[in-house]
Amino acid sequence: MKAWHFLNNDKRLAHGDGRLVRVGHTLKCNPDKIELCHYGFHGSQKIMDALKYAYGDIVCRVELGGRIIKAHDKCVASERTVIAMADAGETLHLFACWCAEQALQLVENPDPRSIAAIQAKYKWLRGEITDNELDAARDAARDATWTSGWASMNAARSTAVWASSTTSWNTARHAARNAIGTDLAARDAVRAAQNLKLTRMVKELLK
Repeated sequence: MKAWHFLNNDKRLAHGDGRLVRVGHTLKCNPDKIELCHYGFHGSQKIMDALKYAYGDIVCRVELGGRIIKAHDKCVASERTVIAMADAGETLHLFACWCAEQALQLVENPDPRSIAAIQAKYKWLRGEITDNELDAARDAARDATWTSGWASMNAARSTAVWASSTTSWNTARHAARNAIGTDLAARDAVRAAQNLKLTRMVKELLK
């Protein structure tokens, strides 16, 4: 079964295992002991679900095999083979910006500080501004959330704050989550759009 998985930036297994993960190499464990969240090799069929569990920028397309236990947003298996691997740090930053831009399009008269924070992030990615300058833009966007009301703080404007952070996997995860906002009826459509966008971006990266 094909799935997505994010590794720590050192490309090693977490939780004290420490083995280096390599493309084409199959990792195996005791199939009788696998348990979701506790033991075995995990992966998610949707990349946005995999991002929820990420603690690093290394994205992997994997094949899960052996004994497999499935849950609604992840699986655990006794075997996992990495088919393709890449550092998705910049891609995740760009995805976070996309999430913020999509969310701000739904806001009437978006706060200029939110827009400026996203533009600052693009400049930071191009090496045109420093970390301190990006932090200043993010602080201004954060001020905008507190002056524009609770609903906005939990949706578009807070998405801009997260999009202008410097930690890529965490930035992408929280920007996507906040972009969903408070409209329950729209959540499934927003999540599906996010999953499609990030899947396309990562597949292009893995070519």
